[in-house]
Amino acid sequence: MAELLEDGDIYFLYRPRVQEEHVDSLAEVQRLLVIMHPWQGRHLRLLVVGRKRLPDIDEHDRFWAFVDEVVDRPEQLHGTLRAREYRTRTRGEREQPPARPVAEGAYVIARHDDHTHLAYQLELPLRPGAAQHELSIEPEASYIVTVKNPEAPSPPGVGLRGARKATLPAALRRRFHGRRFAPVDPPGFLDHPGTEIVLIGAAHDASEELRIDLDAEVERAERSTIFGDLRIGRRERPVAPLFVGEWE
Repeated sequence: MAELLEDGDIYFLYRPRVQEEHVDSLAEVQRLLVIMHPWQGRHLRLLVVGRKRLPDIDEHDRFWAFVDEVVDRPEQLHGTLRAREYRTRTRGEREQPPARPVAEGAYVIARHDDHTHLAYQLELPLRPGAAQHELSIEPEASYIVTVKNPEAPSPPGVGLRGARKATLPAALRRRFHGRRFAPVDPPGFLDHPGTEIVLIGAAHDASEELRIDLDAEVERAERSTIFGDLRIGRRERPVAPLFVGEWE
């Protein structure tokens, strides 16, 4: 049985590419965003998944992601999630639509033997559709998750550089014991912008694998919604991806 380290609400959003007002496929998505709101504590974390989708469970994909922002109030994320306007010399004014909610549920971070897992179960949509399928957002899933030592070198063209890399306190740096990667234990690793992680597809049935009652976690998550928790309006962005699973 795994040891529960943290639980909370989890929200998935995608940001369309510039000038893509209507999204029909993954090709028109610029970024997949994951917001974690631990139930113990007031802060929220916004993570960016590098491949624009979650790792495939059956293929045991290994995908890189990083913590982009850690905030105390949901309003502090509004600038990242809202529509953006750009002015270019060649194309004039261009607009990038706001990030669109595509799934919500409950998550856990758990220690399992000598590694850690990030697992979740969805509350919405009730029936995942094309959007969730292309983004590899399963109704329930578990990923082995490791955190990268910011002092270790990265291959050329991979990972964050310079000031964007995390500055970790000494207590967390010691957790690496000179290694390039370590389990996400404690989950406080994720409270530092610039923290880089690797997600590895592990199991579809996270509850069975970890012996953690994710149904109970989702029942607790039902008290919150992405609109109420993040204080974003439904009129500001399409809601079909979240409620019926279709691209929009």
